[in-house]
Amino acid sequence: MDRPNKFLIGGDESRSTPPPAPRQSDYVSRTKIYPKRAHGTFRGIKWIVMGVTLAIYYVVPWLRWNRGEGLPNQAILFDFANQRLLFGPIEIWAQEFYYVTGLLVIGALSLFLVTSIAGRMWCGYACPQTVWTDLMISVERFWQGDRNAQMRLDAQRWSFEKIWKKSATHLSWLTISLATGGALVFYFRDAPTLAVELVHGTASTVAYVFLGLFTLTTYLLGGLAREQVCIYMCPWPRIQGAMVDRDSLLISYRELRGEPRGAHKKGTTWDDRGDCIDCKACVAVCPTGIDIRDGSQLACIQCALCIDACNEIMDRVGRPRELIAYTTIGTLANATSAPREGWRIIRPRTMLYTAMITLVASLMGWSLFNRADFEFNVIQDRNPLFVVLSDGGLRNGYMIKIANKVEGVRHFKLRFSGPADLQPKFVEFDGTDPTIEVNPSEVRAVKVFLMLSSAQRKELRSDAEPVTIELQDVESGKTASRATTFRSPP
Repeated sequence: MDRPNKFLIGGDESRSTPPPAPRQSDYVSRTKIYPKRAHGTFRGIKWIVMGVTLAIYYVVPWLRWNRGEGLPNQAILFDFANQRLLFGPIEIWAQEFYYVTGLLVIGALSLFLVTSIAGRMWCGYACPQTVWTDLMISVERFWQGDRNAQMRLDAQRWSFEKIWKKSATHLSWLTISLATGGALVFYFRDAPTLAVELVHGTASTVAYVFLGLFTLTTYLLGGLAREQVCIYMCPWPRIQGAMVDRDSLLISYRELRGEPRGAHKKGTTWDDRGDCIDCKACVAVCPTGIDIRDGSQLACIQCALCIDACNEIMDRVGRPRELIAYTTIGTLANATSAPREGWRIIRPRTMLYTAMITLVASLMGWSLFNRADFEFNVIQDRNPLFVVLSDGGLRNGYMIKIANKVEGVRHFKLRFSGPADLQPKFVEFDGTDPTIEVNPSEVRAVKVFLMLSSAQRKELRSDAEPVTIELQDVESGKTASRATTFRSPP
C-alpha cells in the first residue's frame, strides 16, 4: 500500500505544508575591509598631502594677527559671539555673509573643475574623510600589523595579546579624535586662551559639548565607519557622474592589455594571454574593498593605490607598468596603447567652470576693494507706528545701528531730511546734532525720535511720508544714507 504524500491533502495533517523558509534580511552586515599597505608614487603623494593638510588644520588656529588693543589677535577666527569672521586683515560681518556664500560657490565650482579634469581626485587625496581614515588605518597597522596580521588577530579568540592591541588601537583613535575636535573648537575662540581653560576646567559648557561632539564624530567616521561614509553617506559619488566626460581622467583597468587574465609561471610565454596574473593585489590595497577590474564603481574614491600595487607586480613579472592607470573613457573606447593618448584638459566643460570661478572671484574682489568701512541700518518702531503728542504733534521712533568696521575709534553725525520742520530727539545725547562715538569693530545702537508739530502735521500729504537719514564720518567726510518713512494717522 502506498504511503500518503505528506504534502498532499489526506496525508499527515501535522505535516500537510512544508516548513516556511527562513526569511532573509533586507540588510547585510558589514564585511570588514583590511587594506594592505601600498608602496609607490601615489602612496607617497598621499603621505605628502596628508602631512600638509593636517599641518594646516592644526597650526592655523595658532597663527597670530595684530589687530590692535582690545581686539582678537588670532589670524583666522570664527567669532560667532560678535557675529563676524576674521581672516587676517579682512573682517566679514553677519550682514556680509554673501562673501562666505561666494567662497562656497568658488569651492563648489573648483570641485566641479577638478572632477571634470581628473575624476574623484579630491576624494582620493584631500577629502577630510580620506585624510583621517588614512591616519586611522596607519595607526591600526602600527599596533596590529598589516593586512594578514590583522585578519589573524580578528580570527583568534580573545587573549591578552588581542585585548591590548585592540585597546591600544582604539585609545590611539580616541586621542587623534580628541586632538581633531580640540583643534576645531580653537577656530571659534582664541586658541591659547581656550586651551588653558580646557585644561583647567574653566571653559564654557558649550566648548566641552562641541569638543566631545567633534571627538565622537571623528572616532566614528574615521575609525569605525571608514569606507561606509564614502559608499553610503557621501552624496558626491552620486553627483560626480554629471561632471565627467570622455576626457576626464579616471582610474581604470585596461582590459585590452590585461585579458585574458590568469596565473603565470616564470619562464612561460606571454603569447595569447593578458598581462593580468590575477594576483588581486589591487583588491588587497583598496580602502573600500572593490575590484577595479570590474569597471567604474561608485565606491571607488580613485586614491590610485591600486595603480601602485599593480605597477609593483608588473615590475616583478617583467611587464610594462600602467595596466591599471589614470586614463580616459575615450582612450579606453579607442583601445589605444598609451593610457592618456589624446587627453585634452582644455575643452568647453573646463573652460566654462574656469570662467565661472574667475567671474565669481572677480566680483568678490571688486566688492572687497570697494567695501565700505562703516555701515548703518534703520529700524523703525512698529508698535506703535506713531505717537500723537498732547499738543497734537506726532512722534516716530527709530533704532539706528552703526557698525564701525575698522580698528580705531570713529565719530559720526546723523542728518535727517523729510517733511518740513522735522525735529530729531536723541535718547542718549543732548541737543539735535550730537557726535556719536563708535569703538573699534563695534556696532552701536542709537535711539532717535523724529517729531513733527501739530501745525506741520496738517501739511502732510500721506500717512507715510518719505524720510532720508544720512550718516557722516566726521574725520573722513564719507557718507551713507538710508530711506525710511514718517508715519501718521490716515
